[in-house]
Amino acid sequence: MANLGEWCSLRIIKSRSAGMYLDARDLGEILLPGNELTPDLHVGADVEVFLHLDSADRLIATRKKPLAMPGDIALLTCTANNDVGAFLDWGLPKELLVPYREQTKPMIPGRHYIVKILIDEKSGRFIGSQRITCALISAAARYRDGDAVTALLWGKTVLGYKAVVDGKYNGLFFSNQVFQKLEYGQTVTAYVTETRSDGKLDLSLTPVGRKKISPLATQFMEKLQLTGTLMLSDKSPAVTIKSQLNMSKKTFKQVVGQLYKQKKILIHEDRITLA
Repeated sequence: MANLGEWCSLRIIKSRSAGMYLDARDLGEILLPGNELTPDLHVGADVEVFLHLDSADRLIATRKKPLAMPGDIALLTCTANNDVGAFLDWGLPKELLVPYREQTKPMIPGRHYIVKILIDEKSGRFIGSQRITCALISAAARYRDGDAVTALLWGKTVLGYKAVVDGKYNGLFFSNQVFQKLEYGQTVTAYVTETRSDGKLDLSLTPVGRKKISPLATQFMEKLQLTGTLMLSDKSPAVTIKSQLNMSKKTFKQVVGQLYKQKKILIHEDRITLA
């Protein structure tokens, strides 16, 4: 079935100077503009299209792929604004409107903003909304601890960094467990450490448990091989370890323990050297 805001396969039923018309069943005949036609298209053929609205709010088909689909939360660029709202580039000729009522802060052309793409119930048009919190859904029973996810950074609280997980779910990186710079709009690979009772996800930038030791051990060895010595030990302050290795003191001890067992390093009272 063909629906606004979805990809669908429709049959070409006639060709005209403006383009080809597709049979969208209950939605009637829909134009695929001539500038999107290719030699392989002909009457009777099926074509994959995305259904959207043109500048006159008429249903139209396109073979172009939007940067994000309705229902998605994505980082888009503001191109203009007027007395109605701001306009964002989402990969289609008709840009995405973010009405003022859906903005949590003024949008400035040239800057990037995280919005949810949806279909406005009143107008039937595509719009964007900066109201991310109410757009996120519960991740209860969706993930197991240690699962890798994609996280889009969109805010900061006293606890840490807020993230949209896999485009739908509410996640958080605790500040005391983050050892690298994170920025608004940044997309990172993250790992689920816990699914809370409210369906929100606690996240980590490093794999959970034993899985994380191997890549961090490689990172440690690369750092050590530069000079042959690291002036660190079990007694080193956590802040010193973080500044030199971008890892917590607990993780540092785990990595050092693993490498020592593998006879790759020597542990001295105030330093670590290559074996």
